[in-house]
Amino acid sequence: MKKNLASLKAKNGFICDMDGVLYHGNKLLPGVREFVEWLTGEKKKFLFLTNSSERTPKELQEKMARLGIKVDKDKFYTSALATAMFLASQKPRGSAYIIGEAGLINALYDVGYTMNNIDPDYVVMGEARSYGYEKIEKAVNLVLRGAKLIGTNPDVSGPIEEGIAPATKALISPIEMATGKNAYFVGKPNPLMMRNALKILGCTREETVIIGDRMDTDIIAGIESEIDTCLVLSGISTRGTIKQFPYQPSYILKGVGEIVAE
Repeated sequence: MKKNLASLKAKNGFICDMDGVLYHGNKLLPGVREFVEWLTGEKKKFLFLTNSSERTPKELQEKMARLGIKVDKDKFYTSALATAMFLASQKPRGSAYIIGEAGLINALYDVGYTMNNIDPDYVVMGEARSYGYEKIEKAVNLVLRGAKLIGTNPDVSGPIEEGIAPATKALISPIEMATGKNAYFVGKPNPLMMRNALKILGCTREETVIIGDRMDTDIIAGIESEIDTCLVLSGISTRGTIKQFPYQPSYILKGVGEIVAE
């Protein structure tokens, strides 16, 4: 650990990854309840941030409530919301052919985007359970006709109860390969998502910390955004994992419960 716990607790803004930090699947991780109580009690500014685009903030709020954690839905920020913000800034009130779930579809509707399977401005891919050959074929030909290809995040896979599931980068790869076009990915480790999160929090990067369990998304996103980083070993990373990377987190903890254990 490069910095002491007191300097971490003194931070005003906390950007927390969810899976592997707050919960595993449908199981709350140790110390999370106490950590969230501390955040609210100390009047810290915080966002629960996920690279997944599948669920809406309301659905994430309800999931956390089922696990015994009650927070407002505006405390959740997803790659779907970041993607919607990005597209609205690039082409206000544009149109998109979407392969994804409610989280992504609702986010784009909310910024004034329309669904278009004839001549869209963008083909947008997120996690998609309704993924099939016909949709891939349609997306390929729309991209070849000029639609720009967007991925909500560059994750290849994500954890599920039974093991792992293919995530956005794996699902979008056939479109990239068939068209020869590379997708632009909005989610972590793209610093754009972190900058959006800072704006939502109303915090400077100096007073903020990113807490995550992955060196290749959470920690590098923080480093590239010049925000202090805290790696927790409650998810995918181990102390052995850290040695494989040419960069290091500012803090290393077993879990978020350590922040308030004293």
